[in-house]
Amino acid sequence: MNDNLMNRPMRRSTLFKTAAALGVTAVVGVPGRAAADPVPQALHVTKVADLTGPGLTTRFRMEATDLGIPATTPDGRTLWVFGDTFEAAHVGGGWWRSPVALYSTTTDLAAGVTWSGAVGGEHAQQLWHYDHDNPVFSTVLPSDVITIGGTMYLHAMVNKGLGNVVWTEIWRSDDSGATWVHTGAKFDPNLHGGMFQMFTWGLGNDGYVYVYSTGFQRNKSLILHRVPADRIADPAAYEPWGWRDGTWAWGHAPTPILEGAFGELCLRPLGGKWVLTWFNAGDYRIDGIIMDTPTSNLYTAYRRTLVWGGAWGNEDGSHVAQLYGGYVIPGSTLNDLHLSVSQWNTANGWPYRVMQHRVQGFGT
Repeated sequence: MNDNLMNRPMRRSTLFKTAAALGVTAVVGVPGRAAADPVPQALHVTKVADLTGPGLTTRFRMEATDLGIPATTPDGRTLWVFGDTFEAAHVGGGWWRSPVALYSTTTDLAAGVTWSGAVGGEHAQQLWHYDHDNPVFSTVLPSDVITIGGTMYLHAMVNKGLGNVVWTEIWRSDDSGATWVHTGAKFDPNLHGGMFQMFTWGLGNDGYVYVYSTGFQRNKSLILHRVPADRIADPAAYEPWGWRDGTWAWGHAPTPILEGAFGELCLRPLGGKWVLTWFNAGDYRIDGIIMDTPTSNLYTAYRRTLVWGGAWGNEDGSHVAQLYGGYVIPGSTLNDLHLSVSQWNTANGWPYRVMQHRVQGFGT
């Protein structure tokens, strides 16, 4: 691909290249499965609720928002971190913030997540101060959040035009997400062929945080690193996983662990296994993998499509028009998986929201 093209600022609508056709073929790239076929029979996929939008997040002055990356806080609540957020119910509608965050104390996921408050008080405030569309960058988008002991860490992508990452960084909170400070950790966007921009991470029981990463252009593959949990804010401590001289090993130059066109990622230890969910931009759907360890062979690991892309006017519980995201909600199990799914009608600017979907039977 032309390097000059890749370095241009990218409008977010460009990232929905498969959705531009409005999902006419919702299951592209699935051999033997027609576009109208349902999801695999063992899975029961339903939409539980809209989580953001008029009447739902109006009191926080954030009727239009996306992503909604959830993590359990040290004090036992769930913190949900959102991306570009606007006061009115359309993209560009008034007070622009990113990232922002809401709290939830919901324990009955089947009844739908509800909000108990916002970071910043009555109205959801940007987690740290900066001016949007400044001379250096336009917005800062959350990549993933992790809790290690009493501290939460947020990996964020600094963009000058969506898809054009100028650097990434790590922030930390020692008060369950109420305030955030920069750790000093910054990463070059061209590191590892541009596949170290968008993170997802999970804490293992061996003292390491495992990091899957890709680019923010939805045209790159997936690579793996690990870092000691107590050095997560030290860029020099990230150790790549790669193939060399006929073997996979830590310390080798990173090799793609799964080819594809990856969007938003979510890696989590769950039920004695590890789960990866992601927006599969190449096939216009949200997929999931269950594996034994983060170094498992992802080509042979158990894999299913969880939510399908669809066309406007033809949506149901398992088909969503212009979908993306797909983050595992704390409290999920392998057989009762709840996901935060984003949707943006790029032609109209609304809907632009986060929804909760339930996938039953994934672990069987």
